[in-house]
Amino acid sequence: MPSFLKDISKFYGNGQRNQKGESLEAFLEAYDPYKYKTPSCTTDAVVFSYEKEQRIRIEDFKILLVKRSNHPSIGYWALPGGFVNLEENLEDAARRELEEETGVQDLPMEQFAVYGDFDRDPRTRIITTAYMAIVKREEVKVQAGDDAADAAWFQISIDLISKVVKDQRIEEEYELHVSNFDMGVDTKAKILRTTTEGMIREEKFRVLDTGKIACDHGAIITQAILLLKSRM
Repeated sequence: MPSFLKDISKFYGNGQRNQKGESLEAFLEAYDPYKYKTPSCTTDAVVFSYEKEQRIRIEDFKILLVKRSNHPSIGYWALPGGFVNLEENLEDAARRELEEETGVQDLPMEQFAVYGDFDRDPRTRIITTAYMAIVKREEVKVQAGDDAADAAWFQISIDLISKVVKDQRIEEEYELHVSNFDMGVDTKAKILRTTTEGMIREEKFRVLDTGKIACDHGAIITQAILLLKSRM
């Protein structure tokens, strides 16, 4: 098939042909991108807000969630997000999905995590890139759209329930509390954070109990909260 890109000038390398005697153009013409099964890619956005006169503290933040109107996790609350288009940068996809599902536009967004466990979604193998942003609540208008049944700001808090240290491995269990009493939502999720210390440091967040939070979004939210806490 023809090259995926119109301009391939920066991919010529030293100009040699490959072992089959193919030029870059010939190689791309014969290349089959569907030879192997590949994962789908999505983005999810953790959007925090605070009120204009508040001192910025994690305890005062609210988080923007959408109610899923379709499977999987139908009726549960989720982060705004969705699939990345073929010719779309990740950060552009994150902003587009956020606007389509909530009406919120033009936010500075920071990429902070990738979640790619093979069993995180029943539809297919889906890898999501997580972004976060902070806004003044009065400066944005939230309105559900696309495949979101509703969108709203939620109170959030996390509590450390237990901590186990084994050599360089630390296991911490957190309880994530998410509530919006106007929406009739008061739910808790349990998240396990595993870290390994040393020159190379591993960190993984895993959902033990979803509550009414869709898929592994409770883990993504918990990671974002702890990251912000470490900076404040």
